[in-house]
Amino acid sequence: MSVSQTQFITAVLDPLIGAPDGLIDPNGNPAGKRFDVYRNNVVASLSDALEVAFPVVQKLVGDVFFRAMAGVYLRRHPPTTPLLMFYGEYFADFLAGFEPVAQLQYLPDVARLEYAQRISYHAADAKPIDPAILQKITPDALMASHFTIAPAVQLIRSDWPIAAIWYENMDETAPKSQNRAEDVLITRPEFDPQIISLPAGSAAFVHSLMTGAPLSEALKQGTIANASFNFSEILGVLLTGAAIIDIT
Repeated sequence: MSVSQTQFITAVLDPLIGAPDGLIDPNGNPAGKRFDVYRNNVVASLSDALEVAFPVVQKLVGDVFFRAMAGVYLRRHPPTTPLLMFYGEYFADFLAGFEPVAQLQYLPDVARLEYAQRISYHAADAKPIDPAILQKITPDALMASHFTIAPAVQLIRSDWPIAAIWYENMDETAPKSQNRAEDVLITRPEFDPQIISLPAGSAAFVHSLMTGAPLSEALKQGTIANASFNFSEILGVLLTGAAIIDIT
């Protein structure tokens, strides 16, 4: 009797299920022990991948709890790609509905921040514009221009101080987080992603640019979000972070 792929994957990820009927070793014997070893290796590898991807989430809940939680996650969400560097794409949503961590309301957004870092790290390279180009564009033309944002740029909007929480847990010298909303931009000016806490109104501005709005509309959205929105400040952040790769 042949074993279907679905049967095999289900058994690999569920310790309560024995080796699928019909699964044999090279000698033609039932592959129970070999299958158990394989299953343990798969679960350990996926759990390790989650630990690497979400170090701050792990620190916030503790090693033992994280390992147990990872076991629940990987059985609900097996990999959809052989590239383990992208494993964990549903982890934030999983945490949002995982009752044992319901009191840690900021945890899903911290996970979103950490996964966004991985996406940024592995995004395609893109050459940023020369800032001098901006000086050659007339004001009217600039207002009508569209900015192309680098693939590595990620934007996370949160009701929690997620950047401060991340830094606090990764750097003992970082200041303690305060209980306030925080929008975060991730850029990759060199090899490693940079986490930047955005000034007021900047997230609405950047989101508009990323969704294809002209500069004039993005400025409007930034001002609507916060009357003290500072265009020069966020433009400096984008240029320094090599976030703008084209202006049309």
